[in-house]
Amino acid sequence: MRTVTISLLPLLLVITTFCFGFCNGNANVLCIESEREALLKFKNDLIDPSNKLSSWVEGGDCCEWIGVVCHNLTGHVHKLHLAAPSSPPSDDASLAEMEDYERSKLGGKINPSLLELKHLSILDLSNNNFSTQIPEFFGLLGSLTYLDLSQAQFQGEIPHSLGNLSKLHYLDLRGDNWWPKDLEAKSLQWVSVLFSLQYLDLSHVDLSEATDWLQVTFKHPSLLELHLSDCDLADDSSPISVNSSKSLAVLDLSWNFNYLSSIPMSIFSLHGLVSIDLASSSLKGPIPDYFGNISFLEVLDLSFNKFNSSIPDSLYSLNHLRFLSLSFNYLVGKISSAIGNLSSLIRLDLSYNMLEGRLPTSLEDLCNLKEVNLSYNKIDQDISEILHSLSRCSLNCLESLNLGINHLSGLLPDKLGQFKNLAYLSLAQNNISGPIPMSIGELSCLKSIDVSENQLNGTFPPRVVSETYFSNLTRLTTLLASGNMLRFEPNSSWVPSFQCETIELHRWHLGPKFPQWLKFQKKLSGLDISHAGISDVIPTWFLNISAQFKYVNLSSNQLIGEIPYMNVRETLDLSSNRLTGPLPRVFPTLEDLILSNNSFLGFLSEFVCNSSEQRWMRILDIDTNILSGEIPDCWNHWQQVTYLNLRNNNLTGKIPLSLGYKNLQVLNLRSNSMSGELPYTLQNSTSLIILDLSENYFSGGIPEWIGDKLSNLVVLSLRSNNFDGHIPHKICAGHSLQNLDLSQNNISGAIPKCFNNFSAMATKNKSSGDLEIWTTFQSNVFHLSALLVLKGREDEYSTTLGLVTSIDLSVNSLTGEIPKEIGNLIGLRSLNLSRNLLIGNIPDIVGKLELLESLDLSMNRLYGEIPSSFSNLNFLNHFNLQSFENSSYMSNHLCGPPVIKNCSTNGVPTDVTNNGGSNEGSNGRSKVNWLYVSIVLGFVMGFWAVVAPLCFIRSWRHAYYQKLDNVGNKLYVFWATRRM
Repeated sequence: MRTVTISLLPLLLVITTFCFGFCNGNANVLCIESEREALLKFKNDLIDPSNKLSSWVEGGDCCEWIGVVCHNLTGHVHKLHLAAPSSPPSDDASLAEMEDYERSKLGGKINPSLLELKHLSILDLSNNNFSTQIPEFFGLLGSLTYLDLSQAQFQGEIPHSLGNLSKLHYLDLRGDNWWPKDLEAKSLQWVSVLFSLQYLDLSHVDLSEATDWLQVTFKHPSLLELHLSDCDLADDSSPISVNSSKSLAVLDLSWNFNYLSSIPMSIFSLHGLVSIDLASSSLKGPIPDYFGNISFLEVLDLSFNKFNSSIPDSLYSLNHLRFLSLSFNYLVGKISSAIGNLSSLIRLDLSYNMLEGRLPTSLEDLCNLKEVNLSYNKIDQDISEILHSLSRCSLNCLESLNLGINHLSGLLPDKLGQFKNLAYLSLAQNNISGPIPMSIGELSCLKSIDVSENQLNGTFPPRVVSETYFSNLTRLTTLLASGNMLRFEPNSSWVPSFQCETIELHRWHLGPKFPQWLKFQKKLSGLDISHAGISDVIPTWFLNISAQFKYVNLSSNQLIGEIPYMNVRETLDLSSNRLTGPLPRVFPTLEDLILSNNSFLGFLSEFVCNSSEQRWMRILDIDTNILSGEIPDCWNHWQQVTYLNLRNNNLTGKIPLSLGYKNLQVLNLRSNSMSGELPYTLQNSTSLIILDLSENYFSGGIPEWIGDKLSNLVVLSLRSNNFDGHIPHKICAGHSLQNLDLSQNNISGAIPKCFNNFSAMATKNKSSGDLEIWTTFQSNVFHLSALLVLKGREDEYSTTLGLVTSIDLSVNSLTGEIPKEIGNLIGLRSLNLSRNLLIGNIPDIVGKLELLESLDLSMNRLYGEIPSSFSNLNFLNHFNLQSFENSSYMSNHLCGPPVIKNCSTNGVPTDVTNNGGSNEGSNGRSKVNWLYVSIVLGFVMGFWAVVAPLCFIRSWRHAYYQKLDNVGNKLYVFWATRRM
């Protein structure tokens, strides 16, 4: 957010200049020949790509030349106005418009012939492209009162000779807003002798070595306006003498972050200030009370700092204040009722803080309010109460109201329609419920409305919104209402009265037909109608207008059919539909393409290789489709691709070599039928965060470079392949690695002891659970996700991915002991070493893994007592003791809780023999399990005690079978009589 300041001097000078030049100047006056020759010499050394100075020719009247203004009486050149356009074209401008803008800039050398212009008082060379030092001879242009060299790409140190311009009133040397800075000044003493100077702008000039900046500027006798934004200003704690400036009215020290750590106390001695801008300067602590002493203050901007106090009462005493911005700080507490004292306030911005509670009813006393931004706080109140307070006095003034992302509740009142001048309204991400009032259609000035992510519903019948809501909103350009699950059922012939640029109606029910009214939105550039219940083909008319869109999101519908082309310029999301056919042709400038969860088929080569144009695509997501064939080796034109997800298709073949030369951050080829070894070129993808090659047929050894070259990896999953050999020790160089899955391969050898070098797993504190990459996709970030197998279950992790830490080496042929160094990974949440050939005791230090939620050591050859330190594991907060199942220790020879086997006095299972891995036993023979012996003996004795007499004593045998016959006869008679 740029600074709002009060700056009257430049405006007056410009008005005077234009009035003089166009009203009086050049009237029947011929220029002086010597000055014409000087101007021609000046032109000859310039580079003029657009031929702007075509009127500057030999023999012509220089007073008629473009940019030249002569004195109306003497004919002397009075002004040179050769500035290029100050504002570049918009982002939507064509390439030709951008080229024309660059061509409009003058360049080259500045000829000293300008010294012949003895009466030159105004020189404006701003916004050009000189790329040279400011000439020393400028200090000899003694008649100058106005000098503007801003953003003309001058370089080097500002010449001290400018201090000779004793008549100078206005000096603008603003640099370009980029790093490193081109202009610098190691001292500002030359400014102190410019006794007539009233306006000084050195913004974006490196003043880090100019330690005298405060002493010079704050004591200047005539200075009215000072701009030192983004100058790398250093703290200056030295006191200013009592003769500090009484003239200074406008002070801009913004964007000096990481240099100014506190507010220079000398500011509070400048009692004549009407505007102070200290935004983005990393200022800390409480807001000083001293601001209340600057009683005439009209503009105060303290935004983008680190203030952490409540709003001091002293600020509420500034009854001349018209603009107050405290946004993007850490302010706490409630807004005082004393805010009603700010009767002159026009713009109030307290957004992005931690303010809480209810807004004071004294808001009704702010009768001049035009803009209010209280978004991103913790305000907890009924929305109708706030609107009631604002309507008492500012009903006809309020133009912008932003209360988004708070804890607001209640119903929207009909009073909302009475704010006749309201142009911008945001109530997004609150808990506002109930119907949308019909009076919203009376806001004829409304340009932008954002009520997304609330609990709104329609009326007549409930949850339905009709076209009558929009009948009078003819100026509407932005409609954001996603996440309210409303139905919109306009008449099939409805033609909207508005021309929107952005429409987002995610989770509205707009189907089942594709919305026909969108065809009349000729200016629409952003569209989100995802999750909208549309079960239809994408109409041809929509495909034909797709070139006007910057982004389109049609995901999570039931769209069917084929899409031959879609010419969206930046972002296209068609995921989770039922689209079929080959991949669509897309616009070369497209940056994000998301086609996952469809039924697109065919070969990637037709999509990747058929264009020789430079591709600007950053995100390509074709997860879960029916693509087949090999990944083509023609990625040379895809210079910007950072995210490639081809998971769950039918792709075969090897990873192409050219793919390894891309600056990938995510490569996901999971669940295909690819094979071969990992290409050596992949080590060039040093920005990789996620590499998932699971569930394929890749083979060979795990490359040594996968750890030290790909040191930014957070997720490495190679599970369920045919990798063999040992785990390379260099894998431990992956200091960012949080999830390592090498399970279900043919890996052998010992687990490297250097696993304790996984520093991301060795810390409990994670700053964020969200992994993201920058993109143009709506919110400018794309949230990364990964499929992980934890606790025996496969789940997708997205917003919490950065918090998950796991190691899975199961189902391999690993040997040796569990290295005790694993116990240093105190941030580990899941460890699976099952189904290997590991031996030895479980290291006691494993019990220090207090965050461990899942541990599986089953199907190994471990023995000995389970460490008692396991009782300290904090996973018990998430699971009952029973969930730490005995099966985790299956096929081992372990004893002690939680398994049921007891340990001997020497800490081994009582049933373990020497041959089973124990050296105990006095005679070296296996111990007998008497439980099994007693079961066998009991069975044998019981069986023969009954069977033997029947076999050898005939009378017993006859009596036994006779008894069986009698019992059988009685049962037969019993059942026969019951059936009669």
